[in-house]
Amino acid sequence: MSVSVRIPTILRTYTKGDSEVTVEGDDVASVIDALEASYPGIKARVVDETGAIRRFVNVYVGTEDIRFAEGLGTTVPTGQQVSIIPAVAGGC
Repeated sequence: MSVSVRIPTILRTYTKGDSEVTVEGDDVASVIDALEASYPGIKARVVDETGAIRRFVNVYVGTEDIRFAEGLGTTVPTGQQVSIIPAVAGGC
């Protein structure tokens, strides 16, 4: 299944500046693996050494935060958009 993935600015060095890419995948884990196959090094910025989504990275399938769904096993319907969004912190 072909899905589009929105790439945050901080990871666009891996996608040669593209803000959105298309990859194949049935669930979030396979989408991330497909990203790594096409854009080596990007997976390590999204998941940690245990394979879990990094603490300060949010991943959405459509408008659904995968942390409240099936996590990496969240199904990605054909044509659905996956968004990788780094958490923003700061202020005083």
